[in-house]
Amino acid sequence: MEPSPAPRTNRRALTFIFVTILLDIIGAGIMMPVVPYIVRPYSHDALTIGLLAVAYSVAQFFAAPLLGAISDRHGRRPVLVISLFGAAIGYSLFGIGGALSVFFLSRIIAGFTGGNLTAAQAYIADVSGPDDRAKNFGLVGAAFGLGFILGPSIGGVLAKISLTAPAWVAGGVALTTATFGWFVLPESLPPERRRAHPLHLGDFNPFRLLLKAMSTKELRGLFSGIFLSRFAMMALQTNFAIYTLDRFKYSPSQNAVVFTVLGITSTFMQGFLIRRISGRYSDRGMLLTGLAIMVVGMASIAAVPVGWMLSPAIAVLAIGSGLVNPTLQSLISKAGTAEEQGLLFGANGAITSLTAILGPAWAGAVFDHVAYTAPYWSGSLFLIAAWFAVRRAVRA
Repeated sequence: MEPSPAPRTNRRALTFIFVTILLDIIGAGIMMPVVPYIVRPYSHDALTIGLLAVAYSVAQFFAAPLLGAISDRHGRRPVLVISLFGAAIGYSLFGIGGALSVFFLSRIIAGFTGGNLTAAQAYIADVSGPDDRAKNFGLVGAAFGLGFILGPSIGGVLAKISLTAPAWVAGGVALTTATFGWFVLPESLPPERRRAHPLHLGDFNPFRLLLKAMSTKELRGLFSGIFLSRFAMMALQTNFAIYTLDRFKYSPSQNAVVFTVLGITSTFMQGFLIRRISGRYSDRGMLLTGLAIMVVGMASIAAVPVGWMLSPAIAVLAIGSGLVNPTLQSLISKAGTAEEQGLLFGANGAITSLTAILGPAWAGAVFDHVAYTAPYWSGSLFLIAAWFAVRRAVRA
C-alpha cells in the first residue's frame, strides 16, 4: 500500500484546492445574472441562451475524460492551471462580445478547458487516505454551495457598473486563481505514480473512455447513480424558476431566497457535517441514506400546496445531496488505482456534462406536455432508480 501524505501536507493542499474551487465557482456565478442581458442585443430568443449553456456542456463532455487522462500522465497541477487560464480567456471573450459567434466561442473554450473540477477531484484523491476521502470530497460541495451564494450577488452588484463588468471580473478571478495555483499549489501525483503509457487516439473518444471507466459492476453502479441523480437535479437547476412562476407566482427575489436556502444547507452539510460523521458510518450507508432523503425532498417540491413550504422541501433535498455527492466521489476514487484517478473523475465529469445536456431537455418537455410538477415527480423516480443501482453494485 502506498503511504498516505503527511497530515500537514494534506491540510495545506486541501486548503489550496478549496480556495481554488471557491474562486472558480464565484467567477462562474458572477456571470449568472447578466448573460441574458449581454446577449439580448444580438438575439431575443430564450433558445439562444439555452444553446450557449449546451455549447459549454458539449465541449466539457468531450474534454473531461481527455483532461483526466492527461492529468494521470502529466500531473494534476498543469491541467488545473491551464484550465483556469482557459476560463479566463473564455470570460474575456464574453466581455468583448460583438457577435453571437464570439459568445459561442467563449463558451466552447470555457467548456473545453473546464477540467479544473476533474483535476481537483483527482488531486483530493491523491492527498487523502481512504478513510478521509468522503469528508475531503465534501470540501468540493462546500465550495460550490458558498460560491453560488456569493457569485450571483457579486454579479448583480457589478452589473450596476456595466453589463460587461461581471465578465471582466470573472476573467480576472480565473486569471488570479490560475496564477495562485501556478506559484503556490504543489503537485499531488509524483512521477512514479503516474500513468506509464503515453496518450493515444482513443483518449480523444469520450465514449470509449466512459466504457473503460465503467469496467466493473461497482463502477457501473456508481456512475449510474451519478447520472440518475444529476439528471434528476437538472429539473431543479433549469426549470425551478418557471415552475414557481406558473404555480406560485414567485418573483425572482423569492426564488433567490429558496436558492440561498439550498446553498447554505449544502455548504453546511458538505463543509461541516459530513466531516463530523464520515468516520462513524460507511460510505455505502451514507450514500443510500442520502438518496432516500433526496427522494423525499424532490417529491415534496412537487407536492407542497403553498409556496412557503418550498424552502423546507429544498432544505431536505440539500441534506440528502450533501450526503450523496461526497460519498459518491469517495467510492469512485476507492474503486481505482492512483494511476486511474484522472480517468475516473474525467468520466465523472463527462457524465455530469451529459446530464447538463439531456436533463434540461427532459425537464422542459415533461413540464410543457405532461404537468408542471412532472419534472419533480419524475426526478423522484430517477432518484429511486439511482438508489437501487447503487445498492446492487456497492458492497456493504
